[in-house]
Amino acid sequence: MLVVGVAGSGKTTVGRLLAERLGWAFRDGDEFHSEADRARMAAGHPLTDSDRGPWLEAIREWMDEAIACRRQAVVTCSALKRAYRDALLAGRREVLLVYLHGSRELLSSRLASRHGHFFPAGLLESQLAELQEPAPDERPLVVEIDQPPEAVVTAVLSLMRRESASGRSAAGSDTEHAVRAGARNGSSPPLGPTGESWRLVHGAQSAVVVQLGGALRDYVVQGRPLLDGFSAGSAITGGRGQLLIPWPNRVGDGRYDFGGRSLQLPLTEVDKNNAIHGLLRWTLWKLLARTDDAVMLGATLCPQPGYPFLVEVRVDYRLGPEGLRTTVHATNTGTEAAPYGVGQHPYLTIGTDLVDSALLTVPARYLLRTDERGLPIGRESVDGTPYDFRTARPIGGLNLDTAFTGLDRALDDRAVVRLAHPSGLRGVDLWLGEGARYVQVYTGDTLAEPERRRRGVAVEAMSCPPDAFRSRTDLTVLEPGATHVLRWGLSPWGPP
Repeated sequence: MLVVGVAGSGKTTVGRLLAERLGWAFRDGDEFHSEADRARMAAGHPLTDSDRGPWLEAIREWMDEAIACRRQAVVTCSALKRAYRDALLAGRREVLLVYLHGSRELLSSRLASRHGHFFPAGLLESQLAELQEPAPDERPLVVEIDQPPEAVVTAVLSLMRRESASGRSAAGSDTEHAVRAGARNGSSPPLGPTGESWRLVHGAQSAVVVQLGGALRDYVVQGRPLLDGFSAGSAITGGRGQLLIPWPNRVGDGRYDFGGRSLQLPLTEVDKNNAIHGLLRWTLWKLLARTDDAVMLGATLCPQPGYPFLVEVRVDYRLGPEGLRTTVHATNTGTEAAPYGVGQHPYLTIGTDLVDSALLTVPARYLLRTDERGLPIGRESVDGTPYDFRTARPIGGLNLDTAFTGLDRALDDRAVVRLAHPSGLRGVDLWLGEGARYVQVYTGDTLAEPERRRRGVAVEAMSCPPDAFRSRTDLTVLEPGATHVLRWGLSPWGPP
């Protein structure tokens, strides 16, 4: 196995952990550098192609020796350019390629905190300038590094197992056996109408994620439920906890124009002649990685009537000291640009019978006025309206099914919607991070189940407004190979 990535991607740590989990040998590619190369990099001078030639040759010889001896092994190497990887992989079908991908900001912060290594942080820019990310024909296993090393390893093992199951793996039965032994994902048995489920635990927090739609079923802190979710064995109703992909909210008439074509989506809100909440809510998502406090699921949005585009999606749920963090990545793996939006639909609760007495804060300067079908007809200031929740106040009898924008953000670039107990002493914050430009707030007055109405407040992080496929307002156009990221989370506060 060849693990590649730029400096700071965690190649050595991940490679070593992979070798331990698989019971394989391990070599760090840095060990093959000459003393002259080490000194050159330590002085802040990037290596040239001619400098790297002997280094790559030494790694290649070690790989060939391992292959000849049928010794399973993991070796790391930056392998920034396609030519470098070709030099290491050509004629070696036994070798799996793993690419560790991370943002410039994350890589930079990691290098800044690294001490005692010959590679200075200042050379990161030169590596990124040279980087040629692995192409699909190289068949890389691509894993994001914005998670603990153990989760990265689990994700790699899961991808290896999936490749092996699909018959695409060229690594042979020894690798397949090792993957089965090393990848213990620990999912629970199927639970009826929502498929499998996975419970996450971190201290006094727990959350449950289900396979159907990759939905968030519940979130409990110190024994206190913070979501008005759904129970084990129950069907999902009202969109509870569901991911809304590739559009949140509605598309009027289900019809839109894109790329010179007029496209018709299935009408899923028939009484209002709308397509609602995307195409992945009723899909069984696949487990990609699992730890005690995190789970990653993935789904493929295949070309279909009304949406002839190919998009790979994954969602990462993670519990930590600040609460629950959710990250949704969507990558266009097709050959043409695709329209894209995303949202998620959790219902918050702070333990009151109805939401009327709960204190709501929404840091938004504007709301979207809608018609009787829930489609936007204009944007206006919240000033002087019943919808101005910039200062905490009781919801009262107000019927909310309202999209807000113009979000005021703190220094960490997060906007925070707060639902607090009438006492003001405890509550839950839903923060909106990268990719979340809008938030829909819904008090559930129109839910099909009368007993569930106004029992929780749906606070939906959204990348775009309702009907964005038609209006094109803040609609993301995903070019081939491009990725969109949405981040949001829940932070409880106050005593139990």
